[in-house]
Amino acid sequence: MEQRLVIEREMLRLAEARSPASLCPSEVARACATDPGEQSWRELMPLVREVAAELADTGGIEATQGGEAVDVRTAKGPIRLRVPGMRGAYPP
Repeated sequence: MEQRLVIEREMLRLAEARSPASLCPSEVARACATDPGEQSWRELMPLVREVAAELADTGGIEATQGGEAVDVRTAKGPIRLRVPGMRGAYPP
């Protein structure tokens, strides 16, 4: 299966499983890495962010910083991913 598709499916699976909480993109990279070493998942991070940006464009995922939605492509620093429209770590 194409690596991009594997990342997309894992990102959506983890976001749904974690909802309403968010997850770190590195969790997706670690889950998709073929080698358990640190270098392997780190090399996937640019592709993970790219896939997150594409999913955000279609409404499949939401990227946040400090709990507020951000554009994956322009965000500086760490981001979190979540199911769109979810707020906070716990339901009201």
